[in-house]
Amino acid sequence: MYTPAEEIGLSGQRLSARVQNAIDAIPREEMIDMIHAIRREAKARHLGYQRDGVDEVVSLLPSPITLRPDQLGYTHYVSQTLLNCIKRLPDLYFSSSEVRDLLRITPVEEEWLKECWTPAHREANPMFSRFDVAIDYSIPEWKDSIKFMEPNLTGIGGLHMSPTSMEVLADIMVPAMMVQDSTIRLQLSEDIRDLLLQDLLEHLDAIGRPEGQIVLVDPKYSIDGPDEMQALMDYYKQRYGITVLHADVTELILRGEEVYYGDARVDLVYRDAAVLDLVELASEGVDVAPMRALLKQNRVVSSIAAELDQKSCFEIFTDPLLADRFLTEAEQLVMRRHVLWTRILSDRRSSAPDGSSEDLLEYARKNRESLVLKPNRSYGGEGVLVGPGVEQGEWESAIDRALKDENDRWVLQETAKIPAKSFHILDDSGELHVVPFNVVMGIAPSNYGVAMLVRASPGRVVNVAQGGGTCAVMVSAKALHTAAYRVPAR
Repeated sequence: MYTPAEEIGLSGQRLSARVQNAIDAIPREEMIDMIHAIRREAKARHLGYQRDGVDEVVSLLPSPITLRPDQLGYTHYVSQTLLNCIKRLPDLYFSSSEVRDLLRITPVEEEWLKECWTPAHREANPMFSRFDVAIDYSIPEWKDSIKFMEPNLTGIGGLHMSPTSMEVLADIMVPAMMVQDSTIRLQLSEDIRDLLLQDLLEHLDAIGRPEGQIVLVDPKYSIDGPDEMQALMDYYKQRYGITVLHADVTELILRGEEVYYGDARVDLVYRDAAVLDLVELASEGVDVAPMRALLKQNRVVSSIAAELDQKSCFEIFTDPLLADRFLTEAEQLVMRRHVLWTRILSDRRSSAPDGSSEDLLEYARKNRESLVLKPNRSYGGEGVLVGPGVEQGEWESAIDRALKDENDRWVLQETAKIPAKSFHILDDSGELHVVPFNVVMGIAPSNYGVAMLVRASPGRVVNVAQGGGTCAVMVSAKALHTAAYRVPAR
């Protein structure tokens, strides 16, 4: 017997099965042609990633992840709840020694945080973030499958990749699916570019600069990572008639209380650089005073609160004693159900996932098959060790090395059940195969909706930076609500 919630979940399962059956029914030669067409369109639409200055086209897999509007709505609710809790971390950091220990930052970061966290930030705290999440929308128990793994609080990737992936599959795959099953009705999910723009425009209003100039500040001259800023600028100009500029940190100038990029006054920044990046630039002779002034004046998205971007913040939310002190009952319910048990690796006692008090190191060594070991502050899948994928000796050696690491602390985390989905791919000789990939969602919530970037890989660590691919999210075309985006008069 299924519960009423599971009965509703079965409709998501049926949707996923219908879409997969339609794709599987596409004739082999036609599927090969469409995969080639997807590659061509991905290249033409700059769906790329730079490695050592060389542009690589990201592998776009041909089958979309599908969900229903009710599933999208619940995902929005739980992800927005988590984001709202994270926004309070600076106040918790300054008021609680336990939180300061879990979110330990360097003296220079703390200096910036103290200077730039002001009452104005508490009232209007802009944070555009992405959470890495395991979700399987194709099972009846899909709600219980939602497990948040990591926060990414600033400079998130996928701003161009996510909507472009949806558009390519909508143009190429959806018509072919409908030939096989004419009852399929899918539409694009929320566009992350629109959600970001709405947040930027709202914050311009909040700081009293409603017609102000938005500048995207990221490493303009970097030779690694996704190159998305030019595409983002083009989109805002073509879609909304809004001119957004792109600057490197080194190109900003502070004149009195105002910051300029060339002759343009900078009113609001969407940033990539963290404080430690700025400190490193300062050591090389770069003037970072403009960014410091913008952070202090609350003219940066994400705000200075994003400097507490650490996996260990999940310990605050999953430790019963801390959660009871700092979160509402509704927030605690979301955390218990959807945030993975996470602990800073250290020699101490702590509550285990089942609530029992355990010696943490002993627990870590005995429960390899249910744990993951991660660097607390790195990103891009770097250094992640999945316990079930290694032998016990390698696991214990990794724990010993992590305890001695002087550069970073490490966290233990429950393993999440990563959903697997089969995709049609071509091998190097052009032969068609159906291969299972592990799939992880990147979820970007805002007050107006939630956008999704899907990453997929045959390996356990799923990340585009580690050579994975991407696919698209589509929603069954019934009452998907898209916010009305305000375009300011120019």
